[in-house]
Amino acid sequence: MNMSENDFDAIRPYHQHEIPAALKRIASDPLFQQLMSYLFPVEKHEELTKMLLKAKSTDEYQKAFMFPVIRSIVDKTAEELTLSGMEYISDQSSNVFIANHRDIILDSAILGLLLLEHDFKTCEIAWGDNLIISKFIEDIGKSNRMITVFREGTPKEIFKNSQRLSKYIRQSVTKRNQSVWIAQRKGRAKDGIDLTDVGVLKMLSLSGDADIIQSIRELNITPLTISYEWEPCDGMKVRELYLSEYHAYIKDEHEDLRSIIGGVVSNKGRIHINIGQKLNKLLDKVDRSLRKNEILQEIANLIDKQIHRNYKLWPSNYYAYDLLANQQQFADKYDEETKKIFAKRLDYTQEIINGDRDKIRQLFINIYANPVVNQMVSNQV
Repeated sequence: MNMSENDFDAIRPYHQHEIPAALKRIASDPLFQQLMSYLFPVEKHEELTKMLLKAKSTDEYQKAFMFPVIRSIVDKTAEELTLSGMEYISDQSSNVFIANHRDIILDSAILGLLLLEHDFKTCEIAWGDNLIISKFIEDIGKSNRMITVFREGTPKEIFKNSQRLSKYIRQSVTKRNQSVWIAQRKGRAKDGIDLTDVGVLKMLSLSGDADIIQSIRELNITPLTISYEWEPCDGMKVRELYLSEYHAYIKDEHEDLRSIIGGVVSNKGRIHINIGQKLNKLLDKVDRSLRKNEILQEIANLIDKQIHRNYKLWPSNYYAYDLLANQQQFADKYDEETKKIFAKRLDYTQEIINGDRDKIRQLFINIYANPVVNQMVSNQV
């Protein structure tokens, strides 16, 4: 499908000439002052606002505002932030980072922070249109290299939107040397099981060569794993899982906003991001005689294997696994403090859900135990 640059206007980030007006709107929004009050001491507000309004480009905006904002969130709510796998990327080439997804905004934002701190250009970020709940959020996102992903519509509209998104991402990577972050599936993993939706790969392949493997190879797909010691919004995730077992779960009007805020303010313990190896060499091993969907499933399996193996297991994960298995296989990997925090978060989860406490406990344990299970299985394959 042939497309002009104008066809991308609905989904692309802001162009550089659109940034100053967007930053003025951000600074004048009442939510901006609330955000500043939470993140910074009063004496820094005027200085940061001036720096924000002086920015004339995405890079300047990120360094003047987004960098301090995300660093402040991390410093307030995490004990440590670490990164590994930088040897697998280069500013001379771009990638599609296919990532596990645990927090609505912080997964990609923390990656951006770390890239900036290591003098790398930040990624464009694929964001569902359901999260663009106000002009304030839209301005912050589109000034921050956000690509809008339209998810609803008729089958024909959904297919057209997928074609447009696919073409835009391919041009970013192959023509503009611009890396892109996209979650491995729609929505966050609620149960601690990170699995790639073949639909994501199918979308990415729509704009490429008829040879599906070559189409994927051109995108330099790189698995990315983020691991939180304490899962953002774990109680809310359990609530959704629990209620979904009894009826179709429908989010209320403000649920995404509560999840965004909850992810920002909650204690996360330690956080680690692991950049994996590009899939390109591994693609040579995929059987080209398979049908298209089977090939895409094989590629999804390659992504999942890296994400599972690269997941940084924390004391909370090992403790949950021992609870799940009713044993003490990993007793040397956690202490009483881990047990205490785990119990407190579980208690809170049981308080916010009116239901079977044993079932709620099981779902909560699974969130933390499943990464251990996943890694064990991947290491055996």
